[in-house]
Amino acid sequence: MKGSTAYRSIQKRGLHIGLLPEMAAAVNPRTPITLDHDLDALPEAGRRLTVAQYADHVDDLAARLWAAGVRPEEHVALYKTANADHWMLAAAVSRIGAVVVNLSPALDAETVAVLLERLQQPTLLTDGPKLDTLDAAALADRTRRVITSAFDRPGAISLAGLAGSPRVRPVVRDLDAAAVITHTSGTTGIPKLVVHTARTQGVRLIPQWRLLRALRGSEPVAIHVPFVHSRMVAAMSLALLRQYPVLLLRESDPAAVAEQLLKHRPVLLEALPNSLMEWEHLADDPRGPFSSVKVFSSTFDAIHPATMSRLLGASDRRGALFFQIYGQSEVGPAVGRAYFRSSAHKANGRCVGWPMPHGAARIRVVSRDGRTPGEDNPGRIEVAWPGIAKTYHGEQDRYDANRDGQWWGTGDVGYRTRLGCLHLLDREIDMIPGVKSSLEIEDVVLGRLPELSELVVVKGPDSGAVPVICTLDDRPLDPARWRRAAAEFPQLADPVQIPQAELPRTATLKVQRLALARRFEQPRPPRT
Repeated sequence: MKGSTAYRSIQKRGLHIGLLPEMAAAVNPRTPITLDHDLDALPEAGRRLTVAQYADHVDDLAARLWAAGVRPEEHVALYKTANADHWMLAAAVSRIGAVVVNLSPALDAETVAVLLERLQQPTLLTDGPKLDTLDAAALADRTRRVITSAFDRPGAISLAGLAGSPRVRPVVRDLDAAAVITHTSGTTGIPKLVVHTARTQGVRLIPQWRLLRALRGSEPVAIHVPFVHSRMVAAMSLALLRQYPVLLLRESDPAAVAEQLLKHRPVLLEALPNSLMEWEHLADDPRGPFSSVKVFSSTFDAIHPATMSRLLGASDRRGALFFQIYGQSEVGPAVGRAYFRSSAHKANGRCVGWPMPHGAARIRVVSRDGRTPGEDNPGRIEVAWPGIAKTYHGEQDRYDANRDGQWWGTGDVGYRTRLGCLHLLDREIDMIPGVKSSLEIEDVVLGRLPELSELVVVKGPDSGAVPVICTLDDRPLDPARWRRAAAEFPQLADPVQIPQAELPRTATLKVQRLALARRFEQPRPPRT
C-alpha cells in the first residue's frame, strides 16, 4: 500500500487510530520509530522500533485489553505517567471498538474524579504511580474496572499478566460515532471532554497532508507533543503514512533535547510553543543542535517572533521556515502561516495566518458590539468546517452555546486585515480594559529583553494590567531595563517577578492566566 492510497482511504472512511499502525506498516513496515525513553507497558521492546513492530505491539495490547473484559462502546479513561506507550494503549483501546478518553497525567486527583463521574462508570487504564494518587473509594464508585499497564497494584487487573492473550479482530466504529475523547486545557476550571470521531480526525489531516509535500526524502521528524493531546493523533498519522522516521521525545530538559537532536538530526521539529521558548538558548550551542532542522512547527498558542527568529537563525538549512498553526482541540488546525529567517524577527506576532488551502477551515470575525471588527475593536473569532469536534461529553448544552449553526466560537478575539490575515489579540475572558492586546505587549517586551524567560500580562486589582515576569535562572531583572523596554505601555503596573516554577500551567504548558491573576486579588475583609 502506498501512503497516498492510505490517505485516500482515510478521506473516505475516516481516521481510526486503532487501524493506523497496521495501515502504516502496510505502507512501509521498516519505517523506524525512535524513543528517548523506555516503554513502561512494554519494557522489553527497547527504544527503537519499526512500524511493523509498533503495529504488532498495538495488536498485542488490544488482545490483552479484550482479555481484561473491555468491549466495544465502552469508555476507557487512560490516565497514566507520560510515556509513548500512552499512544500505543490508546490505539489498542480503539482497535477493539472502545472509546479512549485521554486524560493528561498533569491533572490532579480531584479533577480526574470529576471527569470519571462524568464518564459514567468507565474502565480506568492507569499505572501504579498514578493509581496511588487517586482515592480508592472514589474509584470503586466511579469505575467499572481498573487495569494497570505497568507497576501493578493489588485489586487492579494487570496487563502484564495477560501477555500472550489470543489476538482479536479489529472493531471499526461508525464514521460519526465517538472515537477518541480528549480534554481542553482547563485554563478556566474543570476541563471539558472533547469528542472526536473518525470523520473529524480524518478531515483534519487534509490541509496538513498537502503541506508536508515540502519535505522530501527520509530524514527524521522529531515530535515533542503531549501523548494525550489530539495533536498527537494528527502528528503521528501524518508522519507514519508519509514514511518519515519518527523521533518521539518525552524529556523536556534542554540538555537532554540537545543530545537527541544532535544524535538524530531531524529535518522537522514539532513542539509546544513554551517548550521552544525553553529550548531557544540552545541556538547558542556551538554543536548546532538545530542546524539540521528545515521546518519548525508549533500549534496550541501563537509563538513570540523573537523565539522564531532565534531558532531559524540556528538552522543551517536553505529555506528554513517556521510554520505556525492556530487552532484548538475543538476545531483542529484553523489557520497557519510560514515565517522565514529573513523576516521572522520583524513579524507581527499577532498575525497567526490565513486559512490553509485544500478543504481547510473557514474563518470569520463577528462583531461584539455592532461595530465592524478591527484592530481597535476586535471581534469574536469563529471557525466552520467538518473537522469541528462532535460534542462535549456530558455537556451538550455547553457545546451548543458555542455553536451558531455551522460556526464554532473559539473564545478568542481579533480581526482580519485587508489581505485576510487573522490577527489574534486575546482570549475574550482575559481582556483587560485599556489594553488592546496583552499578547502583543508580551511579544514586544520579550523581544526587547532576552533575559526574560516568560512574561504574562494579567488583570490585577481594579482591572489594572499587571505584568508577571520570569527570568533565566530566576535572576533579578534590572528595573531600568524594564522601564525602557515597556515605556510605550504606560498602562502597565510595575512588574511582579516570580520564579518560573511558580507559573500555573496546563498540560500543554499554557499559563493559567486566571489562576495567576487570583494572586493579585485583594483579600476580602473578615465577616462581622
